[in-house]
Amino acid sequence: MTLLYLVAGARPNFMKIAPIVRALEAHGGLDYQIIHTGQHYDREMNDVFFEELGIPAPDVFMGAGGGSHAQQTAKIMTAFEELCQANPPDAVLVVGDVNSTLACSIVAKKLHIPVAHVEAGLRSGDMAMPEEINRLVTDSISDWFFVTEPSGIAHLRREGKPESAIHYVGHVMVDNLLYQAEKLAQSDAEFETSFFKRTHPRYGVVTLHRPSNVDDPETFARIGGALREIAQDLPLLFPVHPRTRGNLQKFGIDLGPNVTLVGPQPYMAFLHLWKDAAVVLTDSGGLQEETTALGVPCITIRENTERPITVEEGTNVLAGTDPMRIVAEARKILRGEGKQGRRPHLWDGKAAERIVEILSRELEKTS
Repeated sequence: MTLLYLVAGARPNFMKIAPIVRALEAHGGLDYQIIHTGQHYDREMNDVFFEELGIPAPDVFMGAGGGSHAQQTAKIMTAFEELCQANPPDAVLVVGDVNSTLACSIVAKKLHIPVAHVEAGLRSGDMAMPEEINRLVTDSISDWFFVTEPSGIAHLRREGKPESAIHYVGHVMVDNLLYQAEKLAQSDAEFETSFFKRTHPRYGVVTLHRPSNVDDPETFARIGGALREIAQDLPLLFPVHPRTRGNLQKFGIDLGPNVTLVGPQPYMAFLHLWKDAAVVLTDSGGLQEETTALGVPCITIRENTERPITVEEGTNVLAGTDPMRIVAEARKILRGEGKQGRRPHLWDGKAAERIVEILSRELEKTS
């Protein structure tokens, strides 16, 4: 039977491959293995995590994390090459834009193994973002492009990709979100943040982790000032990335008494929190899409986005890092004057089914 490697390197990657695994199980015509590169080792990624996703634990754990971008990429490439030579797959599927995506695409292509890229064609135009470089390189050598939004099609066409290889399928992250939201609705689980929700009928959620926002003292101080001002009108809960927390302390940034800091949250606990928020303030790409999918107002604290459909059609506003603009957009939402978005075309929970159908058809041609 045809063998497909599904590559994941970090927690968000598993959210993206989970619907594909479920679709492969339902389809039954392709064999697959889940390959965990170990790019990020997360203690929370235990059996319960995979059970929540409705998928088995990875078949292979390569343990290739740590080090600089170059060191990490090299370790992943070496380990993946050994794996592919020992047990060659018929195709490799990669998701998103992390170092594992780049590394495994290069290895597969050099071993003449076709590559499928899920979330292909996204572009921010910002070459200072490591993810942008990963996206460009991966798409330059992929064989099949599975696209989440029209801008992705436009970018791939402009870059000369054959029309027959570009497939607008919707978004696997939304597949997973809708799957998890349904499970959450049927659960009465208590989470670390449940007490906060009970005691704050109206609240906002913050996430910040991009180096351009949290590693520069002046930029982070300006954003922190905006959060402090917004929190005078709306209590904010901030699950803090470890590097972000370290920089808050190092730079002496005081967010004030109305911003509650907690540790990073497991997926279901975080979904339980942000799905009912009055507003989400973030620099995360994935959260821009997830808030649009569930109709939650989102303010993106970045100068650009590789996910323009969330602004054009969804609930997302691109505010940049100017404190006055961030505060103004938040107050607009709190007054009930925020934009009314809609869920984009094909963000219907069936993207993975489309991907599996197309891959099955394409791999049949090459077998």
